[in-house]
Amino acid sequence: MPLSWNEIKSRSLAFTQEWKDEVSEDAEAKSFWDDFFNIFGISLRRVATFEQQVSLTPSPELPCTHK
Repeated sequence: MPLSWNEIKSRSLAFTQEWKDEVSEDAEAKSFWDDFFNIFGISLRRVATFEQQVSLTPSPELPCTHK
C-alpha cells in the first residue's frame, strides 16, 4: 500500500534531522541510501546494488582503443 503524503513528509523531516550533521559520505553511504529510500517506503534491495563484482574480461560490445 502506498504511503500517504503526510507519512512521506514526516519521514523526510526525520531523515533530514538524522543526517544533517553527517560528514563521512563514503563510510555511511549504504545507511544513507537505505534511510533515504525508506522515506518513500522502498526497500534498498529493490533499487540499488553496492559493490557489485565486475568482469575484467574483454567485452565484444566495448571496443579496445589501446594496444
